[in-house]
Amino acid sequence: MKNVFVLLIIILNSATGFAQFAEFDFISKTTHKWEKTNEGEQLNHYFVFKNIGDVPLIINDAITSCSCTTVKTPQHPVLPNKMDSIGVSFDTNKKYYNQNRTIQLKANTKNDEQLRIKVFVIPKE
Repeated sequence: MKNVFVLLIIILNSATGFAQFAEFDFISKTTHKWEKTNEGEQLNHYFVFKNIGDVPLIINDAITSCSCTTVKTPQHPVLPNKMDSIGVSFDTNKKYYNQNRTIQLKANTKNDEQLRIKVFVIPKE
């Protein structure tokens, strides 16, 4: 297994030298909007994507605009022409009215990718 990982790193380094990149192609939109929801709900969504680049796609980091948003990215390289997903959870506890959060994905792509989640949260009385 260790040899496979080393070989993958060598391939990625040589591919980058030839200006080859991985590339996200999101099957659904990069913005997800939930229906109105009550404060205290935990909301979940999966952004499904395909790597349409020439090299395996490796997500290095997912930066959220708020600690109320958590992201689960694939922990393995996504091979060219293969699909995977990014899970996003949003905690509406102590969040009120219009909520708009962004997730910036850092990967071995030419440009960073940005995802967005939106919801109107009805406060507890």
